Amino acid sequence: MQTASEPAAEPIAAPVADEEPAAPVAEVRVTPQRPFPDDSLYSLLVAEFALRRRKYEQALQNYTELAPQLRDTAVSARATRLAQYMRDDQSAITAAQLWAELDPDQMEAHLMLANMLARRGQTLEALPHMIALTRAGGAANYSALATGFEQLSNGQKQKLLDTINQLRLEQPQDTQLMICKALLLENLGQTPAAVDELQAVFVIDDQQLQAIVLEAKLKQDLGQHDGLYDRIITALEANPDNSLLRMQYARLLTRTDLSEARTQFTYLLERAPDDSNLLLSVALIEMELGNIAEAKPHLEALLRLDTRTDEAHLYLGRIAEQHQRFDDALLHYKNITPAGDFGFATGRIAALALAAGKDQELRFYLAQLRQQYPRLREQLYAIEIDSLSSTNRTGEALQTANVALLELPDSSDLQYMRSMLYEAQGNLNAMERDMRLILERDPDNATVLNALGYTLADRTDRLAEAEMMITRALQLQPDEPAVIDSMGWVKYRLGEVEEALTYLQRAYVLFPDPEVAAHYGEVLWVSGDQEQALEIWRAALLVKPGHSLVLKTMRRLGAPVVAE
Repeated sequence: MQTASEPAAEPIAAPVADEEPAAPVAEVRVTPQRPFPDDSLYSLLVAEFALRRRKYEQALQNYTELAPQLRDTAVSARATRLAQYMRDDQSAITAAQLWAELDPDQMEAHLMLANMLARRGQTLEALPHMIALTRAGGAANYSALATGFEQLSNGQKQKLLDTINQLRLEQPQDTQLMICKALLLENLGQTPAAVDELQAVFVIDDQQLQAIVLEAKLKQDLGQHDGLYDRIITALEANPDNSLLRMQYARLLTRTDLSEARTQFTYLLERAPDDSNLLLSVALIEMELGNIAEAKPHLEALLRLDTRTDEAHLYLGRIAEQHQRFDDALLHYKNITPAGDFGFATGRIAALALAAGKDQELRFYLAQLRQQYPRLREQLYAIEIDSLSSTNRTGEALQTANVALLELPDSSDLQYMRSMLYEAQGNLNAMERDMRLILERDPDNATVLNALGYTLADRTDRLAEAEMMITRALQLQPDEPAVIDSMGWVKYRLGEVEEALTYLQRAYVLFPDPEVAAHYGEVLWVSGDQEQALEIWRAALLVKPGHSLVLKTMRRLGAPVVAE
């Protein structure tokens, strides 16, 4: 077998604070705890004078080189602070690790390491520094560890949970530990236990905003709607100017109540009318609600502010298309840069131009783009080929593919597209030649193995060869419905009907596409279950009326065709 936006949600866990580090103070001198070797003194003086002259890069280079040589806490501290000021996280982490090693009681070093490592998702590395802070009486942002949970194995997650449980016994009033545990339980799929853990937070602080928002999100995931937002609403009544809380509330509402989400985003926008995130969020919600006239001014405001312009042009282009203002749509799509949704926009330009009969203008435009953006040549050729093919200009698409492959002979994607065009023309020899060239370069290309195997199974008697290819594709992509469908089809062609049904049923459950339905229905029909076969086919025709393969299969087998 061959296959309304909403505002993006932000993580509920509060990120590690990115405090602006204070500028290095040139007057503070490094006072060694022991005499420096003579050969290091010059480099240290160069670093100090570079710092005085605000040549921070040179100063940092010298300090980071000297710190491991001298193993002096003052030098390591200076290197850490300077690297943090310059936002060179890796240098700051390396220097702070040495600083903490030389002076394990230095809480500033542990704090920096805890925050920086957590921010980078290095959960297991950050945890010891948070523990050091806690045991010294300081505050650690344990919930920031959630950034790296996904990278941990299940065993590491369980070990982390055991550690947090132990710390909870040591620090029974630490709400950050409780929130961290709740986040970890959620990650482990134990959402009800995570909600229960948050109740312990509210016993200590019923206004803990991070816990309030997280509880609502978790209950939302569990489908618990009674009193879902009560704590958030109470908190906002007490502090209506808390923009961060209202923003998180608004984002949660996009999953359950778009009208109320619009009310909250509009409230925020009235207080920050030039906020690009709010303008886009309100516009997307209005579009989702079908209020195009209300969405458009917010998108146009983004253009006036010259911010998030790619997204503004994208949605204004879609609005223009809906109103059949195709020239306006083209203008908007042509203003989208490669930093935005360039591929989609160019595809729409191609579709609109071809529909208007502007074939030559389109070719000239795409040629200009390939010259302007040489690194995007392959993508632009692919868009042109696909647009021509989808409008039944198979011959022109094939000519374009030939030109593209002369320019980019090693492009497997373009070669695969050409092979599919050959297949559409019935030129199976040319199709196979292209596919085998791809497999010479990439023997484990599951897409090509599946496509060639399926074609051989469907159009030839080379069934053993087809089965071998599809088997390899299935080993590479065991859960891919298209490959499972192909395996079912080749088993059917081999006469192994029971095995075929097993594969095709699984493919249909995973992806009830009409092509899968055609195959599954045929095997059901020939195995004697004609009633279920009809049910499968008719369901497919409800989704895609007139689907050619489904109708062709039904007529070939003599099945009554009800839905045309």
